[in-house]
Amino acid sequence: MTTLRQRMDDAMVLRGFALRTRESYLAAVTALARHYHRSPDVLTTEEMQTWLLHLIVERKLAYASVNQMSCACRFLFEKVLRRPGVRFDIPMAKVPKSLPRILSREEVSRLFAAAANLRARTLLMATYAAGLRVSEVCALQLADIESAPDRMCVKVRQGKGGRDRYTMLSPALLASLREYWRAHHPATWLFPNPANTGPINPVTAQRIYCAARDRAGLGRLGGIHTLRHCFATHLLESGADIHTIQRLLGHGHVSTTMRYFHLAHHKLTGTTSPLELLDTVLR
Repeated sequence: MTTLRQRMDDAMVLRGFALRTRESYLAAVTALARHYHRSPDVLTTEEMQTWLLHLIVERKLAYASVNQMSCACRFLFEKVLRRPGVRFDIPMAKVPKSLPRILSREEVSRLFAAAANLRARTLLMATYAAGLRVSEVCALQLADIESAPDRMCVKVRQGKGGRDRYTMLSPALLASLREYWRAHHPATWLFPNPANTGPINPVTAQRIYCAARDRAGLGRLGGIHTLRHCFATHLLESGADIHTIQRLLGHGHVSTTMRYFHLAHHKLTGTTSPLELLDTVLR
């Protein structure tokens, strides 16, 4: 398994896969090998399909998770084992599309107030104020905070798809970052791990969010990515145009950003029903 694992990882590196995607694919293939107690390169496609069905029916994993494991199996067979003649008929399940939960501005303030300490609060504020993914906020470096009056932006290194981008730096966030720096004096990474040898782990950032969420009594739905959804929705409600939000979020296609029209409350409540336009006729 060690040799095959290295071959698969090398193939993903050559194709520019993100680190988290590589880790997820390798974990999926490892789980497959443990299920059958055999190396994946000797398994048949029928066994692959049986395993995926087991994940859905018995382990009751979400379809999104099973789809990712299916993609890992496809990559292993087609790109690593190079078996073009092998029939790999594993359909991708349709994932139910549900709108994410959005916190109100008052709830976001309660979340920050419920953070365990200054470091936790600053991390949550940075995630919300700049609309960052959890991997992006964890990877922030001091050099990424450009605070000159004519710049005021945050550089996001190697976001989703391996793309760099700039997003906004709020004056309120800058003040909080300066307070945090005076208290903790981080050297390279804005939020270093406990050993100060690298950035904070995304799992730790998730735990920070969930702990503050539970203390604030906001319910148990959603993780730290909720703050990115809130950033986009609140911007839209404040009048920002969809293309500006697209650039700040780093979306490759505006269609991805358009989902926030469904979440912006004032876009619904501030719109006149066509029935009202018939009022003069009916009266």
